[in-house]
Parts: sequence; C-alpha cells; structure tokens
Amino acid sequence: MPIASSTTTSSRLLSLLSLLQARRDWPGGLLAERLGVSERTVRRDVDRLRELGYPVQAVKGPDGGYRLEAGSELPPLLFDEEQAVALAVALRIAVGTGAGIEEAAARALTTVRQVLPSRLRQRVDALEISAAGRGADPQVDTEVLLTLSAAVRAREELRFDYRSPGHPGDAEPGPPRRVQPHHLVVRAGRWYVVGWDPGREDWRTYRADRMTPRVPNGPRFAPREVPGGDVAAFLSARFKGSEGANAWPCRGEVILDLPAAEVAPFAGDGVVEELGAGRTRLTTGSWSWAALAAALARFDAEIEVVAPPELRTAFAELSRRAGRAAGS
Repeated sequence: MPIASSTTTSSRLLSLLSLLQARRDWPGGLLAERLGVSERTVRRDVDRLRELGYPVQAVKGPDGGYRLEAGSELPPLLFDEEQAVALAVALRIAVGTGAGIEEAAARALTTVRQVLPSRLRQRVDALEISAAGRGADPQVDTEVLLTLSAAVRAREELRFDYRSPGHPGDAEPGPPRRVQPHHLVVRAGRWYVVGWDPGREDWRTYRADRMTPRVPNGPRFAPREVPGGDVAAFLSARFKGSEGANAWPCRGEVILDLPAAEVAPFAGDGVVEELGAGRTRLTTGSWSWAALAAALARFDAEIEVVAPPELRTAFAELSRRAGRAAGS
C-alpha cells in the first residue's frame, strides 16, 4: 500500500483517483481542466492507475471520458499523509469496538505501518491506546454484524434466536424472534439492534452478541422514525429505564454537606450548585428510587432531601435494610 509521495505526478494521481470516485462519469476534457493538465496527460495518468490495478473504463460518446468501475480484486491503495495517519489511528482503536476484528485490525496496522515514511511512523507509534476493561466483554462475530447491517440497509425483517441472560447457550432454541431492524448501534463497546417488534407493536433493543440470525430474512418493511428522531438519545433513554424522553424516570433533589468541588466529579449528568459554607445542591436521577438513594449515600456525607417524597421513602427503606444487614 504505497503512500503517495510529494512529487507532482503522485499528487496528481491522488487527485485523479479522488475525482473518479466522486462521480460516475467524467469527460476527459473536464478532468484535464480540473487537474490543470492536458488531455494527453490525463490519458497517461489513467494508464498508470490501470497498472496499479484500478479498473478505469473508457466511456464512449461525443465528449469521451472515464469511469471507475468495481474490480474483482483489491488494488493497491493510495493515501495522502493525513489519510494514512487517520487509517493507522482507526486501526489502533479498533480493539475497543467489540466487533471481533481485533486480530485482523492488528495485522492491517502492521501492514500499514511497514509502508509509512519514518516521520509518519513515529507519529503513529507515539499514540499509545489501552483498552481498559474490554477483555471480558462478549465479542460479536463479524459475519453476524455484516448480516445485521445488511438487513438494516435492505429494510428486511430479521428472524433470529436470542440468548437471554442466565440461559445456557446450548439450550433448545424456541421459535425465532422477529424484528424490523432500523439501526445497528455501538455503545460502550457493545453492539445493539434497535428495531420495531411487529408482534408487540413496540420498539425493542437487542444485544448483537446474543443474536443468531436465521436464514432467510423476513419480508421488507416500511421504515419508521425512532421515537424522538435520535437513535442515540433513544438508546440512552432505554438504558435509563425511560420509555419516553432521554431522562431518568426517578429524579430527586438533595443538599449535601460537601463542597461542590468534591461532588461534581461524581455527579454524572446531575446538576451541581454551590451553596457556600461547604454545602452543595445536587439534582440527579436514576432508574429507581432505591437506586437513587443508594447512589446518593455513597457521598459519605450528611444528606438533606429536598424533594420528592418518594426519595425520602427510599432512604427510609435503605436505612432499614442497612440496619438488618448490620445485625446479621
């Protein structure tokens, strides 16, 4: 995979290749005008691209021209310096995607690194990235991701088996599930399918690593808009336990006997307000009142509940549980 040098010819080849990729047909005269060269030079550059393996076809007609076709083999790739560095960086962070491509990405990175000029290789090598906590996460088979993505693009209903938590993987599969897949999303290193369940007439979210697609796919479907129009916000809301807006279903307000500087780093998406004299107002939420009370108790400080009453009740129940645990 040669990196384009700074010579005029190599730079022009990159520009020509970029133009051919931008639209289907290019008249020879227009290409010459865009590149600032003669049509004869364009013909020579096209021949060079063909020698490199790019299937550039001549287009007949009054103007004449060229078209970049799909080939049967992968030709050598030409990248400018910024593209080469971007590709190397992307391969280096691929370990965090959870897509099961770590080994292939590592081999590709080795290939890219070998052909980088020394100055670019030093820039790439200086980038050290560690994937913390990813080793135990389940990986998704690449073929499964491709199958799911193809169904999303084709708007075809998915038929699949689903491994629920706590159930052995070798258990006898039941009837296949059905979903109309609208989005394939990666969040915190895990892949999810967001789709419409025609049986339940509701939106559902499935972890891709638990899905085993069946063949063939189901019928085509008309696309719907995910609630709110933003799939990232929709997925975030579901993880918060909210069926509507991207907000916690249980939200409370407390005053902590701590300065705001000690509260803010652990407040998550909560709102922190400095009250002075080492006291802070914190408005935050969780998926349940019990979870909210437990999360607030971790601040290890005196807590005054401002609102709502449900949070006071949750603290009272938490106190009773803690008392029983202390006496056990």
